[in-house]
Amino acid sequence: MARKRPAPFSLRLTFEQRAALEAAAGDLSLAAYIHGKLFDSGDVPVRRRGKNPVKDHQALAQVLGKLGQSRLSSNLNQLAKAVNTGSLPITPDTEAALLAAAADIHEMRRLLIDALNFREGP
Repeated sequence: MARKRPAPFSLRLTFEQRAALEAAAGDLSLAAYIHGKLFDSGDVPVRRRGKNPVKDHQALAQVLGKLGQSRLSSNLNQLAKAVNTGSLPITPDTEAALLAAAADIHEMRRLLIDALNFREGP
């Protein structure tokens, strides 16, 4: 017969207490941090998955700032409607606006990849 795992232990914390524990745990899971504090195993637990994948909060803030300042979503929606109705005139101004929007999106993508510590593929 397979050995059963013990029932989990539950503990209620205030939001402030949980925040303090998470800050103290750093890159460790709360369970690993609490186990280490209570039982002082001497072993440093290995972090299996990232609790906070953001490498660069400043770069992420820059992207969010650019998104907030831009009207890209509104403009792209208007462009899509115009394309669907066949009323999009292709003028030098339209082409310049599309190229500028594409450049902005490319820059946001680059900043997001950097902030989230992703590697760009080939």
